[in-house]
Amino acid sequence: MMAGLNPAELVELALMLVAVGALSGFFAGIFGIGGGAILVPVFYECFRLAGVPLEARMPLCIGTSLAIIIPTSIRSFRAHYLRGAVDMQILRLWWAPIVTGVVAGSVIARYAPERLFKIVFVMVAWSAAARLLLAQENWKFGDDLPKGPLMRVYGFVVGLLSTLMGIGGGLFSNLLMTFYGRPIHQAVATSSALAVLISIPGALGYIYAGWPAAARYPDVAALQLPFAIGYVSLIGAILVMPTSLLTAPLGVRAAHALSKRRLEIAFGAYLFIVGSRFVISLL
Repeated sequence: MMAGLNPAELVELALMLVAVGALSGFFAGIFGIGGGAILVPVFYECFRLAGVPLEARMPLCIGTSLAIIIPTSIRSFRAHYLRGAVDMQILRLWWAPIVTGVVAGSVIARYAPERLFKIVFVMVAWSAAARLLLAQENWKFGDDLPKGPLMRVYGFVVGLLSTLMGIGGGLFSNLLMTFYGRPIHQAVATSSALAVLISIPGALGYIYAGWPAAARYPDVAALQLPFAIGYVSLIGAILVMPTSLLTAPLGVRAAHALSKRRLEIAFGAYLFIVGSRFVISLL
């Protein structure tokens, strides 16, 4: 047995992670979200079964999610870029504020209580779901994205909150771009590029943030089950990455085949469901 799991349970856990990888890759392509909005809730259940301490469980989910998003988001971005759907001007404007926000989020992750990660996840997921499911065409901040300091502030917030949620930033950038009148397909494509900027420094930040946790739980076999480096589980990453890479291009094709409204409804419904899961765990 390993961390309280018998061989049959370990096989079941491994198969679950492989299936989750396929689903996260598909969603990375279809929604431009990097797959983290799927990975974090499912990792939470997997690491709970593995006996990972509650205090370390949520940040371990987020750090592992960010690590997995790296290759998935790169492949998703490439597929969208080849279709000419990525707004490179936004990418050039946002890269520095986003990376700064990621660094700030990594520092917060080192000291924040586990409950904070869940609260951030729920608040943002439900806000985005409400916008996508209920919004009318006149629900806008403006006819186009702002210029100057406000745009950079948006970039910083996207990087910060994405790092605390373990997602690739698509959730926030999709929301912002659609509020400023950009088409959902362009928002999804550009978000896949932002996920690359967020996931790489974000994963490194969670490795840094997790070193103190490894020292606090030296005798807990469960932390060894995921073979964690800081707050990044190597087993989780190894099992999920291959299938996520295979299914990301399928999601891209599905995104461009769906109508604008169907894509919004599908994305909004999913975000409401995963947000509800963490509300239950907070009660």
